Amino acid sequence: MKCKNCNSTRIAGVHAHCRDCCFVNIGDNEHEGYVPNDIGVGGGDSVNIDYCLDCGMIQGNFPIAKTKLETQNEE
Repeated sequence: MKCKNCNSTRIAGVHAHCRDCCFVNIGDNEHEGYVPNDIGVGGGDSVNIDYCLDCGMIQGNFPIAKTKLETQNEE
């Protein structure tokens, strides 16, 4: 894998199994529980993040559409 930003091959992968102990904040909206499926870092019990050790860019498919967490308090 190569970095989408700087083309480096120094990509670190962080893969975690967190059960239902995940905390996510987007603006003033907070979530506690399973990893949301729509934030681009896994879902359910799994967190999967790949990032470049040279430039720090998180690898993935971005931009991400508005998430459930962001829209939960909209009227």
